[in-house]
Amino acid sequence: MGFGGGITLFHVRGIRISVDYSWFLVLFLIIIWLSGFYRDVLGEDNSATGPYVLAVASALLFFGSILLHELGHAFVAIRRGIGIDGITLWMFGGVARMSRDTDSPGTEFKIAIAGPAVTALIVLACAGVGIALAGPQGFRDAALTEGDTGASGIAALIAWLGSINLLVLLFNLLPAYPLDGGRIARAIAWWRTGDRTKATRFAATLGRGFAYIMIGLGIVMFVSGNPVGGLWLAIVGFILNGSARAAVAQTEVSSRIDGLAVSDVMDREPVAIPEDASAERALDEFFLRYRWAWFPVVDSSQRFVGLLDRGTADGVPEVERASTTVGDLLARDSEGLSIEQDTPLEAVLGNQAMRRLGALIAVDDEGRLRGVLTADAVGRALQQPAGAPPAV
Repeated sequence: MGFGGGITLFHVRGIRISVDYSWFLVLFLIIIWLSGFYRDVLGEDNSATGPYVLAVASALLFFGSILLHELGHAFVAIRRGIGIDGITLWMFGGVARMSRDTDSPGTEFKIAIAGPAVTALIVLACAGVGIALAGPQGFRDAALTEGDTGASGIAALIAWLGSINLLVLLFNLLPAYPLDGGRIARAIAWWRTGDRTKATRFAATLGRGFAYIMIGLGIVMFVSGNPVGGLWLAIVGFILNGSARAAVAQTEVSSRIDGLAVSDVMDREPVAIPEDASAERALDEFFLRYRWAWFPVVDSSQRFVGLLDRGTADGVPEVERASTTVGDLLARDSEGLSIEQDTPLEAVLGNQAMRRLGALIAVDDEGRLRGVLTADAVGRALQQPAGAPPAV
């Protein structure tokens, strides 16, 4: 249930926040649905702008609460040493993409419970403020989107926000992997068995069971006169089923390299170009000799500073090649191109830079070049039986 693309909105502590295109469809549907509700609450006709303003605010606050839910997961993951590639909001909520799987049942549980904990706080806050503004009965009626609530527009908005987050909380706590409840079930099974792969299979089986139930209920709702709700529930079931199957496959793959670090499979004798070398030397001694498409570039302390590709070096006019240094040709943007040598090998699976370049630059904790991790080396490691020594 993850996405790598979408439209970037902003960054939170270095985490890319983006929206999938399907998000706009749901945003539009929520606004249309709530506009009618707020017209009834305010007693206004179709020409009034107040209901639309409240509907837009409600939709944005709802997705804001989903973002807070995912940030809860993300911040706990980061504190446990797991990077976050980004958070994407889409038509069925949001997903925080971790750079690697968790390494212990305790970490799995803490990350899984963090999102529901944030959502529970939002529900409690909305309930407290909403009841204070509208009273218990008015809050209840507004939470159920009953038009004749006697509540103000703001109170109705808060009540609806609390009710929709309560539904999100209950749904996420279903023991259906990869929902949060399923991840909690996986953590418990992992703790009891000591085997992450078996725990994932167990949790995924639960997830697929719930998925089939949702699909069945969706079909019943569809033929019983609720086609929109039935279709929606069935689609959720299909997506949940596919995600559970994919999670098992990913765990089977990652188990093959469990315990391996980048340093175990990287090339420990990388060829690098000094940044003070001339473009002429780079072409003659490196590109023409080794016939590689690019080389890592290091400074005088052997710290990795960027990559130089053949096209950039060839683009320097011949009369300027002797006076132009490699450092002059670098964009100085090496973010995402390097990885620390003690990073678990699992963390590079799905890495965008690895897919683009076919390799990552391995460095130590001070940024000094220590090796090159190629896609071929990762592939050989993945082909080894689980627990076997790395192929070099």
